[in-house]
Amino acid sequence: MRIIWCIFAILVLGACSLPQAAAPVRPDQLQFEPLVFEFPQVQRARLSNGIEVYLKEDQDLPLIELTALIGGGSIFDPAEKTGLSQLFAESLATGGAGDYTPRQFEEKLANMAVDMRVNSDTYAYTLGMSLHQRDLRESFALLALLLRQPRFDAERVDLACKRLIEGVRRQNDNPDALASRLMAKAIYEDHPLGRSASQLSLKNIDRDDLLALHRTYFQPQNLSIAVSGAIKLDKLTRLLQELLGSWPNGVMPDLSPPQLVKKPQKGEVFVAVKDIPQTTIMLGQPGIEKNNPDAMALRVANFILGGGGFNSRMMREIRSNRGLAYSVYSYFKVGYRLPELFMASCETACSSTLEVISLMRAQMHELIDNPVSEEELRVAKESLINSFVFAFNDSHSIVTRQQRLDFYTYPADYLQTYREKISAVTVTDVQRVATKYLHPDLLQIVLVGRGEEFENEVPATLGLPTQRVELGIE
Repeated sequence: MRIIWCIFAILVLGACSLPQAAAPVRPDQLQFEPLVFEFPQVQRARLSNGIEVYLKEDQDLPLIELTALIGGGSIFDPAEKTGLSQLFAESLATGGAGDYTPRQFEEKLANMAVDMRVNSDTYAYTLGMSLHQRDLRESFALLALLLRQPRFDAERVDLACKRLIEGVRRQNDNPDALASRLMAKAIYEDHPLGRSASQLSLKNIDRDDLLALHRTYFQPQNLSIAVSGAIKLDKLTRLLQELLGSWPNGVMPDLSPPQLVKKPQKGEVFVAVKDIPQTTIMLGQPGIEKNNPDAMALRVANFILGGGGFNSRMMREIRSNRGLAYSVYSYFKVGYRLPELFMASCETACSSTLEVISLMRAQMHELIDNPVSEEELRVAKESLINSFVFAFNDSHSIVTRQQRLDFYTYPADYLQTYREKISAVTVTDVQRVATKYLHPDLLQIVLVGRGEEFENEVPATLGLPTQRVELGIE
């Protein structure tokens, strides 16, 4: 027993004589080497008929992804045929091509496990394919047929039209989508940016309209192809030249969008009554387009206002401090060719609708009336700069980003100077752009919910005229 106690004493004395471990460093005290980010390089080529080709080679897996981009889009849909571009995209994807019936075309894709998708947006159509390297030639041959010789099978066109009409019938089911549609209509009115498809406008479209759209916009000089994956540039260009090089150019379509008519801004509240337990709130006003020199300062200002998640003032005041909403946010949507919208939105209990709107507008006034703190500015700029690298997290996002930057004629050094321009934003800049571009008392406000609980109090509480929106299906 005495020996055991002697051993224990020796161990204790030895432990006491060991050097004491340093206290752990707090996470905010850690120091690291500065991050160095090098922009991924995208290779380029041009086919003999003008088709632009982009490649981000990636040999890690035997896979290839492709995005074909064609200028056009819903901005050019005739008013009486609103929804034409959406129907075109669906019918192009499902209507067969060349000598292949729709079923034959789909079976060939399925046999190779090729994922193909066709989409339309405001200014363009996109065709995408994901495939295995071994199926490269056959898959690209099908893509070439779809680009040059779509069938627009009459039965498939009719089926696609019926699906879209059914979507119109259900378009008021989702409160957020309903609010977005009403906001676009309130701000843009009868401009294409403010229109949405109706049953009548879709029924006005026939197969000849789809063929005419294809003839107008599907031209080699109006097409670019972005590819990522396990392929070399010389092999890619040879194959595309073989499949698409003989495609002759027609008349280049005019891609100048219909201009917006500038009108005096006035605030108004639109109430869409739905028997749901919470109100969807959407505040909006005309925003900016990509060439606006204040775009970067507005990114920083909006991060502080409502775009920074839990770092934003709206989220902190309305959710964290008062518990009135699960989420609240704002954003300036930078228009590619026309000014788009500033939006702020949240959902709250119907009984707190007007209180939340008042708080949202108060945060805008605060940003206008008082300089932000240096700490808020630092967090906003660091967050925007640090999140920038996530735009380059996979090969295909890299190559399609370059494709779109060129399509929308961004400056050649846009990506290289992005972080520098964000870093240069000052406290004064934030207050200046907030004062210039935010107009909290002139916002269009759309409310979807139990209007009888709040609409009669809107004029006195918000100082704005109110009208109820009828939710009939056209």
